[in-house]
Amino acid sequence: MTATSRNSRNAPPKACAMIEALRGLGYSTATAIADIIDNSIAAGARTVDLRFDWRGPDSRILILDDGGGMDDGELDRAMRLGEKSPLDSRTATDLGRFGIGLKTASFSQCRCLTVASKKKGGNSVCLCWDLDFLAASADDGWHLLEGPVETSRALLAPLATAEAGTMVLWERLDRIVAPGFSEQNFLDLVDSVEHHLAMVFHRYLEGQNPGLQIRLNGRPMAPWDPFLSRHPATWTSPLVLLKTPGGKVEVQGHVLPHKDRLSQNEHEVAAGPDGWTAQQGFYVYRNRRLLVAGSWLGLGSGRSWTKEEAHRLARIRLDIPNSADADWKIDIRKSIARPPVQVRPALIRLAEDTRSRARRVFAHRGKTIRLGDKQPIVEVWQAEHFQGGMRYRIDPAHPAVRTVLEEAGTLLPQIKTMLRILEETIPVQRIWLDTTECRETPRTGFAGDPPSEVKAILDVMFQNMVARKGLSPALARERLLHTEPFQNYPDLVAALPDETSTAEEVRP
Repeated sequence: MTATSRNSRNAPPKACAMIEALRGLGYSTATAIADIIDNSIAAGARTVDLRFDWRGPDSRILILDDGGGMDDGELDRAMRLGEKSPLDSRTATDLGRFGIGLKTASFSQCRCLTVASKKKGGNSVCLCWDLDFLAASADDGWHLLEGPVETSRALLAPLATAEAGTMVLWERLDRIVAPGFSEQNFLDLVDSVEHHLAMVFHRYLEGQNPGLQIRLNGRPMAPWDPFLSRHPATWTSPLVLLKTPGGKVEVQGHVLPHKDRLSQNEHEVAAGPDGWTAQQGFYVYRNRRLLVAGSWLGLGSGRSWTKEEAHRLARIRLDIPNSADADWKIDIRKSIARPPVQVRPALIRLAEDTRSRARRVFAHRGKTIRLGDKQPIVEVWQAEHFQGGMRYRIDPAHPAVRTVLEEAGTLLPQIKTMLRILEETIPVQRIWLDTTECRETPRTGFAGDPPSEVKAILDVMFQNMVARKGLSPALARERLLHTEPFQNYPDLVAALPDETSTAEEVRP
């Protein structure tokens, strides 16, 4: 039986029931407004004005842009649900996909959606979805109202005097202004929306000739760069291009500076809307618009990576074209992306390298563990892998340890016993717990100590190497410069003298 010969019946959904169901797609206020701004960008807007108007139960949110606008026919199609198929081809700069974002985003927040628009040289046109009107309708029809509700007509005045643009008005904010919701809650909501939009559209806000300006209650919004791209201590990998059936994908890893390399304000700002640990991972962009802000995308070696303190400084930029939406399984809210199978190995390799670098920066508090000459640093503690897992051992070759062992004499057994006890009683669990709770690595390597204390220890090491071991001052300085923790104090090492005291003078 062919499709044309089969019996069928018309089964349209009830308007009120369908829209009420769509309200539960899971938008937050911030993600819903971002979806509206997507349309403004697609319309060529250079300025988007957001206005949050607190009036208790009658509060409203207004979004006005200076884009190209729509005529009556275009607005009619934009206000219909399912007018455009996700399978339709789109321009390379189009931020939409499903054709229902304007409606579903708005319905998730309000019961009355009014959209007015004006093209250059034309007149303003206005249509309205009123869910209360639909609920009271006897025929369950899709009644798209012409013009705003009477009490809102004055709000459309700015569009009437504009050359072109579009205004979106949300009223009856039942999903926002619920019972018990106060003005302070409303102000807190404004802050969270600002943080989210500054992150999602930061590459547009940073853009030049022309860029995008978003104003929130009249105040320009500053972009939030997740990668601290302009900070000299940020590490950035080479750009990697991946060819996929959906188009080219760009990937670039970043390791942000340790807290010790940032000012207090820089550290607070760089943490992002959800904090340092939550903001680690991939940042997936589609046409410069951020979709996913910090996720390991289910990737991992053996099992999926989780967000851990040790990798909090790792952030990876990943750009996909809108032609790859199906491959990456972009959802209606534009908040989920899943890498296709063919790119996962490459993403895992780059992420492993970035995570490893971020872990080292975090563990060493931003201090370099290798110098420009690439010679290895002699570290006190070494990780030893064995069949039962991993343990930590004191390196007897470290100059400070070796000197004591060589001159221990009859105390050698006791000293070795002491070192072994120290190795077997490292408070690993406590260190891990303190690091997790404090969200910071413990201070080591004389961090925070005055230079005089470091110099006192350094002088003893230097005297031992020159007076007792017979090294030249130059060679002693060279070795100290590659010995933990003195590699972090090159100026103090360089200031060591060319002559030393006698061996007797440095004996304890």
